[in-house]
Amino acid sequence: MGIIIKPIVTEKLTAITEKMPNRFGFRVSPDANKLQIKKAVEDMYNVTVVDVNTINYAGKSKSRYTKSGVINGKQAAYKKAIVTLKEGETIDFFSNI
Repeated sequence: MGIIIKPIVTEKLTAITEKMPNRFGFRVSPDANKLQIKKAVEDMYNVTVVDVNTINYAGKSKSRYTKSGVINGKQAAYKKAIVTLKEGETIDFFSNI
């Protein structure tokens, strides 16, 4: 299994990228450390990573009401990494569409 699961392209992260054009977000493997994330991003996108910040998210409890009663479940826990690149470098997620 790879370190980087997928890039995060949401309104909140796009706003961060517009303020600081050298920051990008990725959903990463929960057991990956900052050095592994840095190496994976550098290898995959051919850029120089200056800094990596990670955030662990716990899974949320969810419930919904149905005809047969209440169904309880849980969202999966995940880890997010905010990667800061060297000045002047960028990643284009939409270039290969």
